[in-house]
Amino acid sequence: MSENLKADICVIGGGSAGLSVAAGAAQMGARTVLIEAHRMGGDCLNTGCVPSKSLLAAAKVAHTARSGHRYGLTLHDAQIDFATTNRYVHSVIQTIAPHDSVERFTDLGCRVITSRASFIDHRTIGAGDVTIRARRFVIATGSGPSIPRIPGLDSVPYFTNETIFENTVLPSHLIVIGAGPIGCELAQAHRRLGAAVTLIDAGRMLSTDDPEAVEVIRKQFAAEDIPTFEAAAITRIEKTGEGNAVVLQHEGREKTIRGSHLLIATGRQVTIDGLGLDKAGVEATPKGIKVDARLRTTNKRVFAAGDVIGGHQFTHVAGYHAGIVLRNALFRLPAKNAPKALPWVTYTDPELAQVGQTEAAAREIHGDQVRILRADFAHSDRAQAEGRTDGFLKVVVGKRGRILGATLVGAHAGELLLPWILAISKDHKIGDIASLIVPYPTLSEISKRAAGSYFTPALFSARTRRLVRFLGLFG
Repeated sequence: MSENLKADICVIGGGSAGLSVAAGAAQMGARTVLIEAHRMGGDCLNTGCVPSKSLLAAAKVAHTARSGHRYGLTLHDAQIDFATTNRYVHSVIQTIAPHDSVERFTDLGCRVITSRASFIDHRTIGAGDVTIRARRFVIATGSGPSIPRIPGLDSVPYFTNETIFENTVLPSHLIVIGAGPIGCELAQAHRRLGAAVTLIDAGRMLSTDDPEAVEVIRKQFAAEDIPTFEAAAITRIEKTGEGNAVVLQHEGREKTIRGSHLLIATGRQVTIDGLGLDKAGVEATPKGIKVDARLRTTNKRVFAAGDVIGGHQFTHVAGYHAGIVLRNALFRLPAKNAPKALPWVTYTDPELAQVGQTEAAAREIHGDQVRILRADFAHSDRAQAEGRTDGFLKVVVGKRGRILGATLVGAHAGELLLPWILAISKDHKIGDIASLIVPYPTLSEISKRAAGSYFTPALFSARTRRLVRFLGLFG
């Protein structure tokens, strides 16, 4: 029997953006319908951020145990039980899952429908045997793995981020195609857990990040015996008796990489098939749904948020989008999608974190007005004490000490990025960081050290020395 519903807001997609919109709308008194055809929590909880960081945590413990000799600690016969590691990953998912569950959102006042949704017309959606007519709609259907067209790929088994965390058997040799954040993180995690790993990319490793920072990651991968082939053209993939063979052209030569398992990590594509966007008057391209600065689609009753609009596909960006949508859809405030400080982190070890403009981007925009401040982890007493001295902080500063961007590569880089996110978002000057009192010994001192170097040329100049001597004449 069919059912007709009326709502103030109908959200399609139970991932990061959709859940944030639905929770906020319901708690603010809006009649809210949430539609999710698959698993609540979306990619982040089930196949993305949560399982990958859990696997990385296990891998870091294994690596620390294996490297303990430098601290005088030798562990004999340490064994890795990959099936137990997999159970740990899923236990973390299960611990977090109730926060994103149907039951919680029902308790918040949402009507949750577990079915596929498709637009019937400009302001009506069908989902199973339910028809929803709403004042506003939000499309938050996210993204999925983008599978490249490689000859032979369709004839061999392979993992993506959506299936790799269901694997309970450690690969003897994992070939990872794609050296972006997902590929790099999972390559290093599996290597530390005992698999042989080869990483392949058609371009440069972590191509959107500062090249100097990426070089720190590249050297770490070499030290951990993760062969990395960049600017490599894969000509074909073949099935072998033991697994797969990837044939590629690299530096003018053909090379064949043989492995037991294959992981495809070549980017993301938006999830819009079957939504009936044409019936709603919502325009989209393969790169994402078209939205204006207020995240409205070409149908002004319909908003889109998160990965489905393309651009920076991060969970924290999806959460930011949710706030923009709520202000526009519920309160009709002209809130715009214009973050002043957009951070991102790649959770390799060491981590690579970025906010604002990279050095290259800043020089392209501001030319010679850019000044680069730098502090190395090797000069941090805490980093020396912990034996984590690889990496650096690079701060990009413009005219009159305006902070334009910051790049961190090193231990806990993601955690250390916060003051720079705040500084850029609030238009603080470099002196605001330099004047902070930072506890000793902490890794956070690296930020104060870099900021203080902005004033070093003037503070210790010949002019300053003359001034000090002159003032000394007066007692």
